[in-house]
Amino acid sequence: MKKVLFTLVLALACLGMNAQTPLPKVYDESIDPLKQIEQTVSRASKNKKNIIVQLGGNWCIWCLRFADFITKDTEIKSIIDTNYEYIHVNIPRRGTPQYDAAAPLQKRLNNAGRFGYPVLVVLSPSGKVMHIQDSSFLESGNSYDKAKVLRFLKNWTPEAIK
Repeated sequence: MKKVLFTLVLALACLGMNAQTPLPKVYDESIDPLKQIEQTVSRASKNKKNIIVQLGGNWCIWCLRFADFITKDTEIKSIIDTNYEYIHVNIPRRGTPQYDAAAPLQKRLNNAGRFGYPVLVVLSPSGKVMHIQDSSFLESGNSYDKAKVLRFLKNWTPEAIK
């Protein structure tokens, strides 16, 4: 009996050690995404920065992983802070009435959701869609590849596209 109890306690302890801390939620579901984009365009035009819209939702583990990935790496964060207005724009989960109601958002971003989520949309300071990045090409294992993310970010800076 003691062996069984010991084994059970050991198994539960091991499971607890493998549990991951939940990733922080980064998408504000209470704001109008089109207004959020337009406010960002206003800021970007003043600051002469491009915009990256990370389209996704708190329901999407890969969206949260990407947000976590870019904020924890100082080199990536520096490139973003210097060159971009970076926003997380919420899109409801596919197959819901709210997703269908988000058609104007999809139209505004050239139907970027066709690539899955998260999807990264690069806008000019005036708000024009310049590039849609399928984030699956930036993945590596259960995370993202730093070299690929840096390449993407460096290729769409205002300086790079002059």
